[in-house]
Amino acid sequence: MTTAGDVLELVRSGRATTRSQLRVQTGLSRTAVVARVAALAEAGLLLVGEELASTGGRPPGSLLFNKDAGVVLAAAIGRSRSQLALFDLLGDQLATSAVDHDVGAGPEVVMPAVATHLGRLLDEVAAGRPVLSIGISLPGTVDPVRGVSVDSPVMGGWDGADLTRYLADVAQAPTFVGNDADVLARSERLGHAAGISDLIVVKASTGLGLGIIAEGRVVSGHLGGAGEIGHTKVDAAAGRPCRCGDTGCLETLAGGWALVARLTESGRRVDHVRDLVALAAAGDADAKQLLRESGRQLGEVLAVAINLLNPQAVVIGGDMAAVFDVYAAGVRESVYARASALATRDLQFLPSTFGDRAGLVGCASMALEQVLSPAAVDARLLERAPSPAR
Repeated sequence: MTTAGDVLELVRSGRATTRSQLRVQTGLSRTAVVARVAALAEAGLLLVGEELASTGGRPPGSLLFNKDAGVVLAAAIGRSRSQLALFDLLGDQLATSAVDHDVGAGPEVVMPAVATHLGRLLDEVAAGRPVLSIGISLPGTVDPVRGVSVDSPVMGGWDGADLTRYLADVAQAPTFVGNDADVLARSERLGHAAGISDLIVVKASTGLGLGIIAEGRVVSGHLGGAGEIGHTKVDAAAGRPCRCGDTGCLETLAGGWALVARLTESGRRVDHVRDLVALAAAGDADAKQLLRESGRQLGEVLAVAINLLNPQAVVIGGDMAAVFDVYAAGVRESVYARASALATRDLQFLPSTFGDRAGLVGCASMALEQVLSPAAVDARLLERAPSPAR
């Protein structure tokens, strides 16, 4: 049965803009379409008829998704800073902020600052619109059902922590938590993946991770641990201690934190991979060499994933993507040398669609997909329906 939530999805996606188009696409009777549209309009999710007559000359019978019926909050929590933003229901960014921190200090230190900044964004921009959902990304493995970090040694104090309690005073809204690389992949569903159904998204920053889109769907794996490429063991890193507590991980050679340490040991003043990237963008030969070599080392392991998954494109995001040509040159070199001819025949290497904003866009996309899915909309309408008379 076609529900009100399905009707909203048709309008929201632009596949139907009138009641008659809804009747054709759903096969519902005129009475059924009118009832579903009325319920959505009463909930504020649809603008109908005369409401639209004065907005751009639309005919009285038009239907329009109400992007201002609420807002969603996004928090991309990184190892050294968190990016925060407010989005309307079409996924357009309304305001943004950022807060520096050490994620190792734990959620009891980081999350109150995140909550304060999100509250300010709401006060300044939301104009009374309700918060429908909150999307958060975390580095490391995430249990998407429980919405918590799990088994992430580099996220000390975060495993199992309930993040919703820190946001209770900001908004009483459902909160959804995802891995940062998976969230990056979600952002590409609004970018490159709109025309490419199979791709790998690399997050090359302080750490290394992969987001995977297969047949248009983000794949997280059995325990949410798909794409943890940075902690793959490689012979060249044998004996090197990793932040995760193990040794021999790819990150000890190619992760941003390892590159920064190497440049610092040579007497250069850098505090973060963003500083290293800035040097490379300014033409610094040492910084460019480090980033290209990091790309080569990642590419050696990435070639295996490319042979297994056969993506049409590799999208590179994260801080290192700011010097895409330098970094991608190293990745290509190893991938073309190690992956099969078939797997690389049509393979494209592309920069992240949303650049530095990709994490925020992905968090907003995750939050919107959850709260505006047909099932979620139907549940919301059911909550609003009056109780039957006894």
